[in-house]
Amino acid sequence: MSFPLLTATAVLPAVGAIATAAVPAARRTAAKWLALLVSLATLALAITVLVRFDPDGARYQLTESHAWIADFGVRYELGVDGIGVALLALTALLIPFIILAGWHDADPLETGSRRWRPTQGFFALILAVEAMVIISFEATDVFLFYIFFEAMLIPMYFLIGGFGDRAHAGSDENAAAQRSYAAVKFLLYNLVGGLIMLAAVIGLYVVAGNFSLQEIAEARANGTLDMATNTERWLFLGFFFAFAVKAPLWPLHTWLPNAMGEATAPVAVLITAVVDKVGTFAMLRFCLQLFPEASEWATPAILVLALISIVYGALLAVGQRDIKRLVAYASISHFGFIIMGIFAMTSQGQSGATLYMVNHGISTAALMLVAGFLISRRGSRLIADYGGVQKVAPVLAGTFLIGGLATLSLPGLAPFVSEFLVLVGTFARYPVIGIIATFGIVLAALYTLVLYQRTMTGPVKPEVSAMPDLRPRELVVVAPLVVLLIFLGVYPKPVTDIVNPAVKSTMSDVHKKDPKPEVEAAK
Repeated sequence: MSFPLLTATAVLPAVGAIATAAVPAARRTAAKWLALLVSLATLALAITVLVRFDPDGARYQLTESHAWIADFGVRYELGVDGIGVALLALTALLIPFIILAGWHDADPLETGSRRWRPTQGFFALILAVEAMVIISFEATDVFLFYIFFEAMLIPMYFLIGGFGDRAHAGSDENAAAQRSYAAVKFLLYNLVGGLIMLAAVIGLYVVAGNFSLQEIAEARANGTLDMATNTERWLFLGFFFAFAVKAPLWPLHTWLPNAMGEATAPVAVLITAVVDKVGTFAMLRFCLQLFPEASEWATPAILVLALISIVYGALLAVGQRDIKRLVAYASISHFGFIIMGIFAMTSQGQSGATLYMVNHGISTAALMLVAGFLISRRGSRLIADYGGVQKVAPVLAGTFLIGGLATLSLPGLAPFVSEFLVLVGTFARYPVIGIIATFGIVLAALYTLVLYQRTMTGPVKPEVSAMPDLRPRELVVVAPLVVLLIFLGVYPKPVTDIVNPAVKSTMSDVHKKDPKPEVEAAK
């Protein structure tokens, strides 16, 4: 029996979470180092998965399958395609940076405070989320996926509600109330989506007789499983609703600005760069593969919702006064591009959407983590409280600028390639949608450059005059992300080579081919 590599990538951070939580209270530093080492070991396993994955091989590789709940047809089945491998690698890559960036975020509060922040719990919860996200990218049993899709809400709830941002205007009681509201809103929205999905999962079992993604998809393809049209559409809507909440897609997005605003910057990155990717990934893996006809039926409505997300999120980002909420609304706009690329039903759109998931994770991590470093120095999230930072902290300002330029998809930085592919793929089949979506690029340039101008340029405000530049630990966090943004912006081929065969298989699932370009006949 071969080594269960996929299981190991999920079990290692899960065991690490338990071990980190068990570290004695007085050994906070030891708990931090343990969590960091576990995340680095998980990254090493993810790199091994990436190296062993053959893009030209079988669709699902490194597969594992074991009986679990035999009476109900539930199996422990894992396997990764090119899309899953790319997102698994992204998750494993970002967690060490998240841990390093939040090194002091859960330290005890100042003497005299009535609240104690359990450092060990903070890092244990991060590792727990990593384990659940990774197995979500690997699961090929629908019920197994559902369990971890829902289970990750619990550690995220405690990370948002129990370890909120210290840079909060008002009293400790007001800050705690805002954190509690954000955490409960996050949990309720996602639980409602999960409950609707559970009904669809049960319905799928009634129709198909098992939960195996591969078996159901093969039965759909060869005609041995024929779903009634209305049944397929209702099941599709049950799955899609849960994924749209997680993504988040307008109008199910309202939990995200609260959650990102009240969470610490590293936890905000965990939400939007890691956890939310499960929603868009699942649209590709489950919605399109299990319900191809229903996916095509719903495409026009989904494209309209994605377009609204793009423009609406960008417009609200322009008007934000809070740095973290601005990044949150920008992410809603970016997720609109990702979903638009998925449902454009073209190879360019879906390749661009998958690449966008990776690039958005890196660019949002870079921007939000630098913003977190900035906020921790000044103690305020309000844009108006800054000015002239580039004169006193030029490295911080420079990395903030690169993160911002990546957010607006500047050519030469990673998100540009993915956004370009999404727009090209959408325009090929839905030109009006593609044209309107480009307006989001203009708005992105507006909110990003205005944010930089108001915080980093102009006269130096007295409150930031003594602001220190990035420290060595912070540079270790930011520098690799900047390098990746530049590298993938110039040379995205390593990622596209991995995801393109999986995208080709997905296009086959929905019986779609790229539209042929219309060329005027030569006279």
